[in-house]
Amino acid sequence: MSTDYDIVNQVLTNRRSCRGYLEDEVPRETIEQVLSAAQHSASWCNTQPWQVHLVSGEARDALSKAAVEHVISTFGQPAPSDFPFPAAYTGVYDVRRKEVGWQLYEAVGVQRGDRDASAMQMLRNFEFFGAPHVAIITSDADLGVYGAIDCGLYVNSFMLAAESLGLGTCAQAALAQVAPAIREFLALPDDRRVVCGIALGFPDPEHPAAQFTSTRAPISDAVTFVD
Repeated sequence: MSTDYDIVNQVLTNRRSCRGYLEDEVPRETIEQVLSAAQHSASWCNTQPWQVHLVSGEARDALSKAAVEHVISTFGQPAPSDFPFPAAYTGVYDVRRKEVGWQLYEAVGVQRGDRDASAMQMLRNFEFFGAPHVAIITSDADLGVYGAIDCGLYVNSFMLAAESLGLGTCAQAALAQVAPAIREFLALPDDRRVVCGIALGFPDPEHPAAQFTSTRAPISDAVTFVD
């Protein structure tokens, strides 16, 4: 008989970043189930700072177009994200980043050194990897990094709820690179900060990007027991 732990562990283990979706839109009632579950996420002092714009249909296509145009027009310039991007990836963080990057490139047929193909794959971020929906997550400016941390908890809850319903998701920090375009498109007020996006849809099990699973370090690499 499955325990609550077994169920949670299975959902956590099965969840992956989905980079290939079927065209079918997810029914509104199913999306609302995901949102309802995620709303129970923990937050600092119960502030619940997340605000979500769930973008679909023609609006989704228009947002993608605006994001791609912004990336192309600002290529080579620093990313105008609302929260600072990592200053550098060093040591094991760089190893893990490169490992999963090459796993993805190999799965979708991008050869090492093919800059044109890698650039096209990079732009897929701003097409939400073909997902029919994208959730844009924003936080309150005054809450700073703690609001962003709370939104991170929300993002994880959102993805696990979606996984439990047979949906695919991909948390997209890349969308923070186009914060100005997102802010203009959604008419966000000045006190909102773009944290990230989440691609959402029915996963395409035959998509090349679905043919690999990223690795996870053992708990011994992350945990120190102090007795």
